[in-house]
Parts: sequence; structure tokens; C-alpha cells
Amino acid sequence: MVLLNLLVKPGWVVLENIVQDRLGHAAFGLFTALSALTLVLATVSDLGLTHYSVKRVASEPAFLTEYFPTILPLRGLLNVVALAGMLAVGWIIGYRGYPLLLLGAIGLSLLLAQYGQFLRGTLQAHQHFNTDAVLSVFEKFLLLGLVLGLLPLGLTLERYVGVRVAAAIFTTVLLYALMTRLFGRVRYRWQWAQARTVLRETVPFAVITLLYGVNERVDMVMLERLASPTEAGYYAGAYRWVDAVMMYIWTVLPLFFAKFAGAAHNQQEQRDLLWFGQRVVTVPMLLVCAFVLFRGEVLFWQFKHSTPEEVARMAWCLKILFVNVLVHSFFALYASLLNSTRLVNMVSWLVGISVTLNIALNVVFLPRYGAIAAAWNTLFCAVFVSGVYVWLVQKKAGVAVPWALLTRMLAVFGALCGAWYAMQTYLQLPWLLEAVAAGIVFLGLVPALGIVRLAELKQLLKRKTEA
Repeated sequence: MVLLNLLVKPGWVVLENIVQDRLGHAAFGLFTALSALTLVLATVSDLGLTHYSVKRVASEPAFLTEYFPTILPLRGLLNVVALAGMLAVGWIIGYRGYPLLLLGAIGLSLLLAQYGQFLRGTLQAHQHFNTDAVLSVFEKFLLLGLVLGLLPLGLTLERYVGVRVAAAIFTTVLLYALMTRLFGRVRYRWQWAQARTVLRETVPFAVITLLYGVNERVDMVMLERLASPTEAGYYAGAYRWVDAVMMYIWTVLPLFFAKFAGAAHNQQEQRDLLWFGQRVVTVPMLLVCAFVLFRGEVLFWQFKHSTPEEVARMAWCLKILFVNVLVHSFFALYASLLNSTRLVNMVSWLVGISVTLNIALNVVFLPRYGAIAAAWNTLFCAVFVSGVYVWLVQKKAGVAVPWALLTRMLAVFGALCGAWYAMQTYLQLPWLLEAVAAGIVFLGLVPALGIVRLAELKQLLKRKTEA
């Protein structure tokens, strides 16, 4: 099941490349901008209720019977409010007619998908993890299959949005029926006191989610509004790969966040976790980012209807954005450490400042330089925020930063890039053979520069053998 989940994301990346190639950059740019707008508001509409419900149901089985008659209609009401909010914001920023209808349809599909995730939370809380995993994979493969079925019939933006709405409706109805079968029918019973209690405890999650959502998605909306839908399409084609690769980092970071939280009063233990996590998060990204910098254009092989100039522009955006990925691979772990301490509010303020800075830079540069400017602005803000993270960890949290390790990892990346440049200059190998050769060089550099010691590898292999 884990393998299937891991296969879905790359499958979606490849399929969305094909969809963008068939629809055209302008149409897909409009779709992506509308999706980004709905993602920000839809995420906030949850108000942390999914996480809150899972935690409470897992610890208090009676919570389902007592509170869900109020929480279920509350969650549905929040969806209605969020959809109205999406349309209102869309109207304010200039969407009319057809784009506004598309915004409503995209928003509806996303809100239904999130309501389905909320319902799946009851399965997680009752330890039905296998059922939850099956439903998660089913939902993704259903949409994948519907979109694949559209390709021979003729793909249009209306059909693409339509199958997403159909898949979301079907999945939500299925999940509600399954929840009713497993736990009995929940009879709605609105109680203001319970609704106020739940909202008071979950609203802080929504504020943090809003900041992170705006920080990640605002570029796409501003590109479509200030530059053109075509520029938004170029950026979407590049950012899709960023999102896929960053999945590794966002999967690993929560594990370390839990460890950091458990060692909140032990700076030495936090230091050891930081130094260990630095290698786990960063080292794989060094090879991935080097590949994109030197061979990123091969990732756009599905774009058969795009001109060489369009592919080159997407590749240029991709390379800038992957420097941003490299920065995150070095320093996102520091944010996890800070969020586990009393400095969490300071991190929220910092993200808010980053959002403001990014918006200001976008207003100045996007109308003239488009997608390239959006990529550079994103990188600039990431460098700014990461620098402050490092300062806060060392000066405020009192945890030593592994400067020597950071230097050695930068040396590995520099040596790898130097070797790759030499291969491209003097050997001119096919890209696949060149990537394999670079991987072998990388595997030699990591132990040679002391990033991972041979003794550690032997110990790990010994543990696996014993297991």
C-alpha cells in the first residue's frame, strides 16, 4: 500500500504534464491559478477540525457520539462559507463569467475532497489504518483513471474540471456511507456551546495554515493576474516537479518534529537530533538538485506540442526553483525544531514577513519578467527565512548549528557539480549514462568527505542482517 501511494505522485506528475501539453499553457495556467486560490481558502476552511477530531476520537471514544452530531454539520457549513469566500475573492481580484464558474467548480471539488479527508479521520482515530490507506489510494487512482479515460475522447478544460468534481462527489458519498456502516448513523444535533468550544480550540491551527498556504500558492495567482495565464502555465509546469520532490522533505520533517517536541527540555538531545536529521533530509537532495541543474530539461519530455523556447523557459524556472529546494533541504529542519519550542509564534511572524516580502517583489517584477521573476522571488524569500531560522536556532533556542557538517555537504555538492560540468564539457554522454556516472561520483564523495562514515554504514547493514 505504501508503494502504491508512492507511485501515485510520480504518476500524477507525468499525467499532469500530458494534460498541460494537451490543454495548452494558457488554459492550464488559468486552471492552476484558480486551484491555488481555492487551496488557500479550502485549507483554512478545515480550521484544524480534521487533526482535532482524530486526536479527540482516538483518546476519547465517546467524543464521536457526543460531538459529531455538531461537528459534521459545522464542517459542512464551513465548506459552504469557504465556497462563497472563494467566489467573493475571485470577483474582487477580477474573475468574471467563465473563469468565475470554473473557480466555483474547482473549489467545490477541493472542498469535497477535504471533507472526505475529514471523514477518513474517524477511521484513523479507530485504528482502521489499512482501510484508510485503501481509500486514500482508491481516491487517487479513481481520478487518475478518469483523466486517462478522457485522453482518447478529447481533453478540454471543462471536461478535466468535470471529472475532478465527479470523482470528489463519488468519493465523499462512499466515505460517508462507510463511516455510517462502521460507526452508525450520526443524527445531526446542533449545539452552540459545543461548536464554540471546538472553534476556540482549532482556530489557531487555521491561522498558521493560512500563512503557509499563502506563502506556497500566492505566486501562481499573482502570475496569472499580473503577467498572463501562459506565464502561470510555465511556472506550473516547473513547480509540479518541485512539489513532487519536496514530498520527501515534508514526509521526513514531521518525524523529527515529534522527536524535537519530546526533547523540548534537553538541548543536547535536540542538538543530536538536528545534526542527525541534517544528513537525512539534505543528502539525498544534493544529487536530485544537481541533476535538475544540469539535466532538468529532460523532465519535460511529454511536452510535444510546446516550442523549444517554451520548454527552455520552463526548464529555466525549474532550475531556479530547485535551488530553492536545495535551500529548504538544508534549513527546513530548523523550522521544525523552532516549531517544537516556545519560539513557534516567532516562526509564524517570520512566515508572515516572508509572505509580505514575496507579494511586494511579485507586484514589482511579475508584470515585466513573468514566471522567471516568480521563481527568483521565491528563492530570495527562502534564503531570507532560512538565514533567520539558523540565527534563531543558535541564539534563541540555544542549539548548536553543525557548521562543519554544513560546510562538508556544500563541498560535496560543489564537487558533484564540478564533476557533472566536466562530463558535459569533455565527454558529452547520453543524459541517462551521465546521470548514472554522477550518481557513482556522489556515492564516493559522501563517505570521502565524512558526511556518512563507513563504520555507520557497516553498523546499519549489521542491524538489517540481525533483523
